[in-house]
Amino acid sequence: MRVIEKAVALTVVGKIVRHRFVKFGTVGFSGTIINLAVLYFGQEFLFRSIQPETRRLHASLSVAIFVATLSNFLLNRKWTWNDRRGKTAHGVLVQMGQYFLASGLAIGIQYVLTILFSLFVYYLVANIVSILIAAVFTYLLNDVWTFAIRGDLKS
Repeated sequence: MRVIEKAVALTVVGKIVRHRFVKFGTVGFSGTIINLAVLYFGQEFLFRSIQPETRRLHASLSVAIFVATLSNFLLNRKWTWNDRRGKTAHGVLVQMGQYFLASGLAIGIQYVLTILFSLFVYYLVANIVSILIAAVFTYLLNDVWTFAIRGDLKS
């Protein structure tokens, strides 16, 4: 951990690490790894008996997206938007609900695109491309709504 702390202490590296979108991207990358791992585990082991394969993909993808989204919320709240904690209009449970709602559009986009792209490429590749497209929507919605500072909220 000392190496990371020393790197963050450097002016240029510190600015990059503290930049909110870089943090969001880092959390998103960890969510992508979680998503892919859960998707693979669901496809190859947990839901192996579900037939046809398209139905199995629906089940595996649903679980993968949920687990990755929950992980992303917790990490984003703790790290990416940590400077806004205590300044937002709602507590953690409402914020989590907002995060899931805001992510709903991106999740829908990811889900539909993964199913569509998997008709042409390997399902894990389809999922990665879909995650990248959906990430832009997730960041914008969460920055202006879920983690908005009280004074920035319009009622």
